[in-house]
Amino acid sequence: MTVLQSIILITAFAGVVSVSIAATFSLALLSKMVNDMVSVSVGILLATALLHSLPEAFSMEGTNPQLLFATLLAGLLGFFLLEKIALLRHSHHHEGDGHHHHHGHDAEVAGRSGGMILVGDSIHNFVDGVLIAAAFMADYQVGFFTALAIIAHEIPQEIGDFIVLLNAGFSRARALLYNLICGLSAVVGGVLAYFFLERAHAAMPYLLVIASSSFIYIAVSDLIPQMHRRPHWVESLRQTVLIACGVGFVILLAYFH
Repeated sequence: MTVLQSIILITAFAGVVSVSIAATFSLALLSKMVNDMVSVSVGILLATALLHSLPEAFSMEGTNPQLLFATLLAGLLGFFLLEKIALLRHSHHHEGDGHHHHHGHDAEVAGRSGGMILVGDSIHNFVDGVLIAAAFMADYQVGFFTALAIIAHEIPQEIGDFIVLLNAGFSRARALLYNLICGLSAVVGGVLAYFFLERAHAAMPYLLVIASSSFIYIAVSDLIPQMHRRPHWVESLRQTVLIACGVGFVILLAYFH
């Protein structure tokens, strides 16, 4: 088996396995408690972005911190504009407005946070594919263990993504399908890295920052405001504990990783 074939096989395996494990937790157990799991998802998304992806991006050799912060700002503003466009479209086009929209049109527009999390997830998986390819091109054994490590650190993020999708109105089957498609973006990253490793490596920190901006934006602008709609002090305490659980889950897996 050639190096390129190995990269394609392992990146596809890594993407599918991490999504499948996350689906086992998210769809079978957690979807019955979506409101509670939104709080867990906030912790997971923020911890993934602030404790994992951003530090990794800033620690990469040859990066310019000012440019990375500018990329983070551009990412946050870009996702704001994407959501604003969806909101403006929704305010002018809705079911029953005489424009003959199909049934479920409102739910699709309301699921804009689901679309944004898929964008961020795809970029993040693309970067994982580049990492796996770089490791395989150095040594097969290193590549294999790199893939296992990436599967481990992807699981909490994928769980957070599933909860966002379910909360946005996606069905279980649709959430699983879309996450599997996003998982396969690792294959694209791996193949491009095989042919253009130096350029792909140079772009990695900026891609990680953009992916992180989507996780931060969704947690802060979409999920946390939902949690504020239940202001009772007992519920607030419960939410705080669940956010801490999400953060702890990411820290725990990072420790073993």
